Amino acid sequence: MSTLPTFDAAATARLLDFASLIEALTHAAHELEAGAIRSPVRTAVPLADNGVLLSMPAAASDVAIHKLVSVCPGNAARNMPTIFGTVTVCDGVTGAPEFILDGPTVTGRRTAALSMLGVKYLYPRAPRGFLIIGTGQQARHHAAAIARLYPSATIFVAGKALASEQRFCDETGHEGIRVLPTNGTIADDIDVVMTATTSKTPVYNEPARADRLIVAVGAFTPDAAEIGPDTVRASRVFVDDFAAAREEAGDLLQAGIDWSSVQPIGAAISARAPANTPMLLKTVGSGAWDLAACRVARAAIAGRSN
Repeated sequence: MSTLPTFDAAATARLLDFASLIEALTHAAHELEAGAIRSPVRTAVPLADNGVLLSMPAAASDVAIHKLVSVCPGNAARNMPTIFGTVTVCDGVTGAPEFILDGPTVTGRRTAALSMLGVKYLYPRAPRGFLIIGTGQQARHHAAAIARLYPSATIFVAGKALASEQRFCDETGHEGIRVLPTNGTIADDIDVVMTATTSKTPVYNEPARADRLIVAVGAFTPDAAEIGPDTVRASRVFVDDFAAAREEAGDLLQAGIDWSSVQPIGAAISARAPANTPMLLKTVGSGAWDLAACRVARAAIAGRSN
């Protein structure tokens, strides 16, 4: 049996254009609601030192995928990446494996693209100011997505310390992305706040505002929450995957959210959410979004061979 084509982080990123990802995610959101994508809630297996092994399969009529990633917070002290993983892409009819993508890159770029999908449908105009809370890899992907899709917007970053903010700004600057440190102060004219941390306690407690969209993407376990409960309860809440959010969205669970009022992001795509209402998009991840990303990669690979 021949070796499967395997794409490293840089090659995977080149296959996943943000504009193409948003288009694929929009289509996948409708399919997920219609049951055309089968995507069970991820399986989590504990590892040593508070690590976790995550299994996320998904299948549609044309393609099937399996993402297997490990998240080990203790790796930071070992000078190792926090996340390792792969995504195996298979034919949807025969199940035959076709190629392998870098798991963390798929996760990072499709998560950032999903956030930008939320911006497109939950914010009434092109945002002029973004705040990213967090200075890790997921924050880097979000900065790249903003710069690609809203090049005239100003991007700020908030970290645990001023030094981490400046380091983030320097690193993104080397990639041609201009990011400014908050220096401990959130500007009043920020249109969109994006939280990309795994914090157990809220990193954003500002009052909910009708002129500011909140997108919370980092926390994905019931014991973790990035957004304060008062802010959650005062917002109209959308989620990426309803079933997964009910099990994993600590921000919402800890706030005691009324789940009858929560809607999937597909509802906002079908009919724009009303204006003058505080909006919160909470994402926990789904194999359906990985599948959408794999479709983009598959099309890009096919385009190269033609």
